[in-house]
Amino acid sequence: MKLQVLVDNNTFIDCYYLGEPGASYYIEDGPAKILFDTGYSDIFIKNAQDMGIDLGAITHIVLSHGHNDHTGGLKALAERFDLSKIRLIAHPLCFAPKWAHEGYIGAPFDTAQIMEKFSGTLTREPYWITENCCFLGEIPESNDFETRRKLGKMDVDGRRVDDFLLDDTAMAVRTGEGIFIITGCSHSGICNIVEQAKKVFHTEKIAGIIGGFHLFKTDGRLERTIDYLSGLSASHMYPCHCVSLKAKAEMMKRMDVEEVGVGLALEMETAGR
Repeated sequence: MKLQVLVDNNTFIDCYYLGEPGASYYIEDGPAKILFDTGYSDIFIKNAQDMGIDLGAITHIVLSHGHNDHTGGLKALAERFDLSKIRLIAHPLCFAPKWAHEGYIGAPFDTAQIMEKFSGTLTREPYWITENCCFLGEIPESNDFETRRKLGKMDVDGRRVDDFLLDDTAMAVRTGEGIFIITGCSHSGICNIVEQAKKVFHTEKIAGIIGGFHLFKTDGRLERTIDYLSGLSASHMYPCHCVSLKAKAEMMKRMDVEEVGVGLALEMETAGR
């Protein structure tokens, strides 16, 4: 499994890629070439070109959830490439129009438009992309400190309702070291996501995690999250995007936290079922 960070809030020094408050990763697992999230704008395309990645050759797009800092780049991608043969995988609520106090925060396309442009799979269930790589589906609440919180509103069946981010999910890859998890924002709870990955992959062994953990405050939830994550004894921990400096500082007291930025490249050996 190979992973390259195309978009993050930060960029690595001396790499001269573009950054923005969003997330996007390019992942290869065997023949599958996966774009996980697309950031806020079109900068993931330029960064990919500068890294020598041909986005015209991707086989799958996986979306973590429907917020515009993870789906906004779909519009630019659709303008530059033929997407009709690409398998897009997301939760059924990913393309519901979403609103917050600052205005529209949803994806640039609705569900009908997405199904016209892609070969789409919208599912609440886990979906295996390769024998080692899986979209985790809707995330159950497994931890009492990670109950879902509403964030704005969404339009469903002609009604505007509270949005509890049921569409927020992640993907994971089986490696020789255990499961490696890739998240977007973890609105559904990073520890809940880990529990779902364990269930789907039938193992307790977590190799690592990269992505947003949606942790900003130094509060009781952060403390219990750190208790849980440190207990995993994961070798590779890459909190980024929506994790505050103070939250990372608290995490570093208990575990080895790695730096993340546009230009980071990871490679791990996968392991068959």
